Amino acid sequence: MTNTLVEIAGLGQSIWYDNIRRAMLASGDLARKIEEDDLRGVTSNPTIFEKAITGSTDYDEQFRALVAEGRGVAEIYEELVVADIARAADILRPVYDREGGRDGFISLEVDPRLAYDTAKTTDDATRLYQLLGRPNVMIKIPASQEGLPSIEESIYRGVNINITMIFSIENYEQVAESYIRGLERRAAEGKPVDAIASVASFFVSRVDTSVDAELEKLARGAKSEEERKAYESLLGKAAVANAKLAYQKFKEIFHGERFSALREKGAQPQRPLWASTGTKNPKYSDVLYVDNLIGAETVNTVPPATYTAIRDHGRAALTIEEGLDESRQVVALAQGRGALERGRGEPEDHTQLARLAHGRRADGRRRGRARDLRRGDSQRRIPARDGLRHGRLVALPGSPAPDFRQAGGFPRAARPRLDRP
Repeated sequence: MTNTLVEIAGLGQSIWYDNIRRAMLASGDLARKIEEDDLRGVTSNPTIFEKAITGSTDYDEQFRALVAEGRGVAEIYEELVVADIARAADILRPVYDREGGRDGFISLEVDPRLAYDTAKTTDDATRLYQLLGRPNVMIKIPASQEGLPSIEESIYRGVNINITMIFSIENYEQVAESYIRGLERRAAEGKPVDAIASVASFFVSRVDTSVDAELEKLARGAKSEEERKAYESLLGKAAVANAKLAYQKFKEIFHGERFSALREKGAQPQRPLWASTGTKNPKYSDVLYVDNLIGAETVNTVPPATYTAIRDHGRAALTIEEGLDESRQVVALAQGRGALERGRGEPEDHTQLARLAHGRRADGRRRGRARDLRRGDSQRRIPARDGLRHGRLVALPGSPAPDFRQAGGFPRAARPRLDRP
């Protein structure tokens, strides 16, 4: 019986897994996926870890031990996360070695509260990379305007970077420029460039989610049947079309004259990574953002449900360059009617992201203050993971309660909730 996941890898696209939890590592599930499905990497984000920590008992023992030690909220979160990232990196290391440092990566995100501070983001990326001490770790930095200099500097420092939150081709070009400039600075100083890897995470399904909403709004206000049908004909097409055109830009940049000088020194192209590829609209195929985006020198990181769907009924074929003329028409029509810009602008609203990161509501007012919770033996005891689920840290009887306010809040509250699959 053929395995579509293995066949896709044979076409030059690496499938990564957009999920992690401790049981997946301890049970051998990740190792089995590597062995049976040719899985080549894993991505994570704070939302994934939130679900893993609060939705299972996997972390209770370590969590309780850290609370008993009097650790702060941020310290506890990092200890739990770093332990999983390190273990996953070790499991993936044979892939990294076999593929010559091109695959076998696990990604960890910088503190999202630093999204608007270039210097602190850069330093946090370096710190996390050195803390983990493994060559097959990538640190995730957002593709905000403040993040672009951090990407360049991190690459210059020799840190593998996964650039996340890319929605537009224009922003993608900025990201590629930052990567190349970082490598060029190293090369100019005689530093090696052959052991640095980067991917540019282009978010896909959320483009359709946002653009479709705009198209449906425009269709309802159409002045004629012909105009209504024109809007409706674009539904579910913008995301794939946008990604296909981004791939053409990738080829132009990384197979062009400028990058050829770095390639001769062993530099890797910064591969496009299709992220947010779980289908949101139940009317669409559950492998829509996989089957239509298979191409050489690309990565697709897929959530668990999509991963299973690929194995069951996915199609392995080089499709990334199919229908390019139609893709150009779709993007041109969507742009001409203003749907694409309005649709993809919302996920990139970094002002809203920053407000979330600093605990402010959209209207600028402070959110409710997080409260510590001390419960004695006579009161109902709450498992540690439930304390986290409710945005609180539970003190065990007889142990000091970490000061939630001083720690700045559990990362769940600080997390810009935009990096979900």
